[in-house]
Amino acid sequence: MGRKQSYSHSELLNITKRLVLEHGYDGFNLKMLSEHLPGARSTIYQYFANKDEIVAACMKRVIASIVDKASALDETDPMQALQELLGIYLEEYQLHQLLNDAYKIKTSNSDVARQDIEYVEQAHDLLKVQLTRLFQSAQQEGKLRDDIPLPVHIGVFFNLINTPNMMNVPVPQWSQMLFDVWMGGAKK
Repeated sequence: MGRKQSYSHSELLNITKRLVLEHGYDGFNLKMLSEHLPGARSTIYQYFANKDEIVAACMKRVIASIVDKASALDETDPMQALQELLGIYLEEYQLHQLLNDAYKIKTSNSDVARQDIEYVEQAHDLLKVQLTRLFQSAQQEGKLRDDIPLPVHIGVFFNLINTPNMMNVPVPQWSQMLFDVWMGGAKK
């Protein structure tokens, strides 16, 4: 039986994401990608014209998923929304690693890549606005210390996402543990 001759757009982006995270933008190339896909390398060009378009599409897909989930949150209780948002961010904890190389994408070579990177930038700004709004609401409701400036609260919250999950705890439990430590501290 021969190799599968084609693959889906989704499969292509999944493998692209994994390889870019493993090798970085500079270490990633279409030859490497084709070695991890069934079928011929030429099939890649049915979906994308070049490396920049593939990587930009991958970035867009990841942040779009986060935006979809984050925008569906009920923000009535800002602390509950922050807890849920932490879980959403932890599901895609490698987002910032993936986006670190967005500036390397040559958007002048491709309108498609340019549009995807513009979307990524706008989505990132949208997430920052939401996070700031939730922190402001929580602080106004007296649920967060107001003697600590919002940028400090937000910075510590974002550092929770980068906390290594060395025990490989499932994301929902990991998110709960981190939120509990953030809210209550580590003292007994």
